[in-house]
Amino acid sequence: MTGRPSSPTFTVGAERINITPTDLAGLNPMDGRAFRGVHDPIHARVIVLQLGREVTAFVSIDAIEVGNMDAERQRIARETGVAADHVMITATHDHSAPRLGRVTPGALAHPGGPEVDAYTSAVIGKVIDGIRAARAHAVPARYGTGEGHADVNVNRDEYTARGWTIGFDPDGPSDKTVHVIRFDDLSGRTIAAIVNYPVHANVMLGTDLLSGDLTGAAAGFVENTLGGGAIVAFAQSTIGDQAPRLFTPGAKQDGVKAEAAWHEADTQGTMLGGEVLRVIGRISDMREAGLLAAANRTFACPVKAGVDVMADMHQEPVSSVPIRLSLIRLDDVALGGVSGEVLTAIGTKLRASSPLRQTLLVSLVNDRVGYLPPDSDYDRPTFEVKGSPVQRGCAEPGIVEGLVAMIRQTDRQEN
Repeated sequence: MTGRPSSPTFTVGAERINITPTDLAGLNPMDGRAFRGVHDPIHARVIVLQLGREVTAFVSIDAIEVGNMDAERQRIARETGVAADHVMITATHDHSAPRLGRVTPGALAHPGGPEVDAYTSAVIGKVIDGIRAARAHAVPARYGTGEGHADVNVNRDEYTARGWTIGFDPDGPSDKTVHVIRFDDLSGRTIAAIVNYPVHANVMLGTDLLSGDLTGAAAGFVENTLGGGAIVAFAQSTIGDQAPRLFTPGAKQDGVKAEAAWHEADTQGTMLGGEVLRVIGRISDMREAGLLAAANRTFACPVKAGVDVMADMHQEPVSSVPIRLSLIRLDDVALGGVSGEVLTAIGTKLRASSPLRQTLLVSLVNDRVGYLPPDSDYDRPTFEVKGSPVQRGCAEPGIVEGLVAMIRQTDRQEN
């Protein structure tokens, strides 16, 4: 008599890779000047999940943004065996790190030259090595989720006598929830965690020093405290309208101002990291995965020209710009990736519309086209509306309805 086939084993592997460039020439920070040195190293973090035939790779990179990652994901697929549509590459939006990839036509982004192309190729090569290593030492695992609260972000759309500006609005929409997905081996050792929280990593902007900034400080603090080789991958949530609570604007190139900026970044990173550790410690419902699935979708939005944008922003004159959606689903938990800087209200609407227990929106995944405000914001000329490349009425329903449809599509997948 033949018994029932055993369920596939859920495995997890993770790697942290140093991607600090040895040559800073041509890898300009967002303020348009040249990097003048390295304050602290930057990293890529890779978490590989496998259940039966399904394999996904979540890649978090200390970068200002990633451009269209289609070619890079195809390269990853060829060299690692992880399907391109099962790879999510996201940037921590570190304003004191280089960008990766090319600007999508119609997007409002900061273009790079041949040095960025070479750096992108080198970083993806290291990511490929990291995925291979993560797969090689992946172990049977369980996962759990938890939520906390961190007050290190604030809405930045402030109305002044001069009109709307980037500032400080403590009464504006701001999601302060810290979402954590924790992965343990069967002995209870934490292998990795994904942290989902919205805050611009721009505290070090103006120092012209390469740095992991606030998010790098948070991830490093948790990794060092947990020990045991744990990897913490940061996934920016509805970041578009969220500034760090402590931020000194302007040039900070002398030693005193640069060090003060680092204290602001490190302090807020430690606060956020401390809450992540508290959440990790309180997650008690650790389970084996029964469903692992991934999906991709692209929809086009009519282009809107940027208004009063930064001088080094680039936008090609085309009629539409693609918005790329991606999904990694683990049972009733999903990471929903969007290729732009999504604002708070859209994330709130997605969570309310999703059929799953927990749906985490991740901005800046597999591309960065610009700001993606909710339709209601187009009545106010905020920085994000001026800097959005899409016309009203497209991004919000496309993101929410698209990700919900992808979630329902994965209901039918079997591992």
